[in-house]
Amino acid sequence: MSQSSVPFLPFVRPEIDEETIQGVAEVLRSGWITTGPQNQKFEAALSEFCGGRPVRTFNSGTATLEVGLRIAGVGVGDEVITTPASWVSTSNVIYEVGATPVFVDIDPKTRNIDLDLLEKAITPRTKAIIPVFLSGLPVDMDRLYEIARAHKLRVIEDAAQAFGSTWKGERIGKLGDIVSFSFHANKNLTSIEGGALVLNNEEEAILAQKYRLQGITRTGFDGMDCDVLGGKYNLTDVAARVGLGQMPHLERFLAQRKKLARAYFAGFEGGAAVRLGMGLPLADFENSNWHMFLITLPLDRLSIDRAAFMGELKERGIGSGVHYPAIHLFSLYRARGFKEGMFPHAEHYGRTTVTLPLFTLMNEDDVARVCQAVNEICEQYGK
Repeated sequence: MSQSSVPFLPFVRPEIDEETIQGVAEVLRSGWITTGPQNQKFEAALSEFCGGRPVRTFNSGTATLEVGLRIAGVGVGDEVITTPASWVSTSNVIYEVGATPVFVDIDPKTRNIDLDLLEKAITPRTKAIIPVFLSGLPVDMDRLYEIARAHKLRVIEDAAQAFGSTWKGERIGKLGDIVSFSFHANKNLTSIEGGALVLNNEEEAILAQKYRLQGITRTGFDGMDCDVLGGKYNLTDVAARVGLGQMPHLERFLAQRKKLARAYFAGFEGGAAVRLGMGLPLADFENSNWHMFLITLPLDRLSIDRAAFMGELKERGIGSGVHYPAIHLFSLYRARGFKEGMFPHAEHYGRTTVTLPLFTLMNEDDVARVCQAVNEICEQYGK
């Protein structure tokens, strides 16, 4: 089937309703388009979602991670444990604050950080842990915080992909230490670009506000001081209005994603791809928000590489992505002493993973089309 004969199906497409579009137009006409009243409403809605905890918005989920580390007191000489199976910002921000990332391999079943290995990686220099909830699947939160408490470590949850995910019935963000969300355009709730930090108290919230706008504190009409080294990380009201427009649809978004994920499992059952050894994500329909549907290709049993496989999908009118190559094998990290073979599970995952389309505007026929294409390619190129 050629690409020209069917509509192209991207691996992600945001759903933004007309009311939100009109709301954005109203913000633009208001004259107040940077951080202002819409941002305050968005923060209040997010706080309510997170059980009343203080929330501060930012212009990206990268800024939230960096500021989260600074609020936790992480700096020069400290170590922060995280996973190499993530977007590179997760560890880049550790370098940004002057600390050192310590990678721990993943559990091949969950594709999240292996908590058994994590505990063994703790040293006297360890100050914090950044667990990543890959594709919206949380780590074992009970075990994570048991380890953190035992070693007196801060936790900055990289929940960039986990807005709406749960742990034992409670939303991610409602419990725990510092929680970082992303609202990038490919997330299950978007503000186009943006992020939010869920904090423990008003003291941390005030500090977050300082870090997101040059460390400035204002008093009265003309009072101004700067007592911390901040950046320019504030969220615009235009972006906040998009986020606000998404909030009422979140439960429907989550339900549709779970429905599509179930259709993927059903569509692959007994097919050529699984018979050849294609890996599927953990079928967790209790905690995951199904932000993405990530497969791993059985490349040792296919006569094409991953790029060619993705090219075959494109020829069939289907988009795909890669989330993510192992961070420690990027040039920046190799130059700092990391090398191949250090984290074999993350490396295997990074070499073989492919992201299939999953977004709320899809239907089950779209999923069936993707499953058919994947199975056909595996059948054609299987050894």
